[in-house]
Amino acid sequence: MTLVDPADPPERRAAKLLRIAEALMNRVEQSPDHSSLAYAQFERAARLEGEVRQRTEQLERTLDLLHDSNARLAAAMEEAQAARENLAQAIETVDEGFALFDADDRLVLHNSRFCIDLKDVAPNLRPGLPFADYVELVSRSEMLELPESQTPGEWRTRRLRRHSDSRTTFNVRLTMDRWIQVSEHRTGTGGTVILQTDVTKVVRAERRERDRMIDRQARMARATLDHLDQGVATFDRNARLVGWNAQMEAILAKPIGEDVLSLPFTDLMNRLASGFVFTGAIDRPALEAWAARRGRRRSLSFEVRQITGPAPRIHAVSAQQIPDGGFVISFTDVTSERESERALRDLNETLERRVDLRTNELGVALEEARRANASKTRFMAAASHDLLQPLSAAKLFVSAIEDRARDSDLGDVAGKAISALASVETIIEALLDISKLDSGRVNVTVKSTPLTAIFESLALEMTPLAAARGIDLRFVPCTLRVKSDPVLLRRMVQNLVANAIRHTDGKRVLVGVRRRDGTARIDVCDMGPGIAPADQADIFKEFHQLGPHRSGANGLGLGLAIVERAAATLKHGLGLASEPGRGSRFSVTVPVDTAPGDAPDRGGPEDARERPSLYGQVVMLVENDLEVARGITLMVEGWGADLIHAENAEGALSLLDDLGITPDALLIDHQLGEGPDGLELLELLRRAHGDLPARVISADRSDDLRRACDGAGAPLIPKPLDPDLVVGFLGAVAAGP
Repeated sequence: MTLVDPADPPERRAAKLLRIAEALMNRVEQSPDHSSLAYAQFERAARLEGEVRQRTEQLERTLDLLHDSNARLAAAMEEAQAARENLAQAIETVDEGFALFDADDRLVLHNSRFCIDLKDVAPNLRPGLPFADYVELVSRSEMLELPESQTPGEWRTRRLRRHSDSRTTFNVRLTMDRWIQVSEHRTGTGGTVILQTDVTKVVRAERRERDRMIDRQARMARATLDHLDQGVATFDRNARLVGWNAQMEAILAKPIGEDVLSLPFTDLMNRLASGFVFTGAIDRPALEAWAARRGRRRSLSFEVRQITGPAPRIHAVSAQQIPDGGFVISFTDVTSERESERALRDLNETLERRVDLRTNELGVALEEARRANASKTRFMAAASHDLLQPLSAAKLFVSAIEDRARDSDLGDVAGKAISALASVETIIEALLDISKLDSGRVNVTVKSTPLTAIFESLALEMTPLAAARGIDLRFVPCTLRVKSDPVLLRRMVQNLVANAIRHTDGKRVLVGVRRRDGTARIDVCDMGPGIAPADQADIFKEFHQLGPHRSGANGLGLGLAIVERAAATLKHGLGLASEPGRGSRFSVTVPVDTAPGDAPDRGGPEDARERPSLYGQVVMLVENDLEVARGITLMVEGWGADLIHAENAEGALSLLDDLGITPDALLIDHQLGEGPDGLELLELLRRAHGDLPARVISADRSDDLRRACDGAGAPLIPKPLDPDLVVGFLGAVAAGP
């Protein structure tokens, strides 16, 4: 037992300690015993008084702190109560129902409008109510109107599933055609705010508008059906008649009264059985079984004959299912079409008999034409041989005269005679070629043919002829192999080149190849007067050539006729692109030989390994030598890439700005004349368009330039260009990092 109860308030404990100290002091003073025991008790009383005084001071300070804390707590509670009352008043002014659940899904507060339309739910709302219990109350409310196919438990499950979303909005239907919109939002602390808005007026207005639209659409559909040429009848998912149009009544030749509305399909068929006969594979039982089927139906098409009325009619019937499970049957009068088909069949039989008769007559005429053509071919072969023999002898004799009379006028005349005889010999050979191609006696052997061999051979043969006329003839190297007859293909290209040399009044003829989608297009381009569109259709005819005022041609115009017949024999494409005043481009398109294992006759990068696919790549070439640029263009575009060309730095920068594109790769000549050189232009282009892959091309093979190009990240490709280095660079760009 202690003298001071710790449970007493600080004031009571202090008073007790004071009384104890006073009693001890009195006892010491009244005691006659002045022994050491009394003195010791006095000392203990003095010490106890000091401790009591110290404890009293501490208790007073503690009491002061407690009073301050209680005051602040009371103020805070008053503020919280005021804030709660303000919040309650604020949410009470909201027109919508409002409720707040905390992070533990327990109701914190709500206003009087929350669940006001759920009379049996509102009295049960209280702070601390779990959200699941709230949903349970709503699901079992007598005011909640659920769809026929949904139970309260299913509605509760779906509602709780929506609660897991951070934000959701949905409509709830109540009894007496009332609707509330529920919006649920998650707060920053994990709580939930629910707003309930009465949207009955909005829903009813939308429903009225929808009904008006449906009614308007129904009238429009009815008017549309009445304007159709077909008779249409509509049935619901239970195979009952729900609609028809005026044409249907016209087909039946009697009005369809309202008494047949919702009439089962089988009963309707009974009424119509006497007027229609099925004529195809579909009969009445099959149609009735189709109409009675549940689930997906396939469309039906058949014909019936209408035997009522002044004249029988034939109707094409189409039966199709509609999305709601019903179906539509349409009747189209095809009597005129069937009569026309019958008349066409009769006419066709008559025509077939006539065709057979004329075919026999034409067969006889064709056989006579074949015999005449064979006779002409034999004559041409014999005549060509007999004419070429004396022509060769004549050329020998005239050559002898030319050698002996070289310094006289007779020598000049002899030279002209030799030229004339050579022309006659060429004409006779051309006529013989045309005769062979027309007769089909040309032996065609399609095989892998290297274009390099053809181009090199024709370059040796045709360059002197072109030089004699002051024409620069160039063949762009190409190492492709194609599938063709090498003899006929060479003759075709030879005739095109010879035609370009004879008929151009320009100074250059260029022969090159473009590769596109497994084909190689051999182009022969000249800078001549061009060919007007009106003349292009006839330019490949025999003995047809432009007037003397439009060409400096000689010969009889048989070269292009031979090219056309050879292309038809080999099934190669033959093309012409020309514009008056801008030259012409004749082209032959042949398939590229891509068979594995075919080794080229001459080594080269195009044949040494398969070229990478460069389709879709855009390459920019900056080259001031137009002939070099033309050759690089043909080579790069032959690999499938697209090339844009500029002659100098200013043109390159301007061209890219105008086109608004960034190329995939750069080929830049180092010597560009006036202005920035290749490396300076490369720096400008990369500054404007990023770190573009690039190669510098130049005839300067010095180590200084090579080191400068390596330092710029654009290794040097020396001229003349190695195609393998170019395609290797572009292939690496196309393959990506």
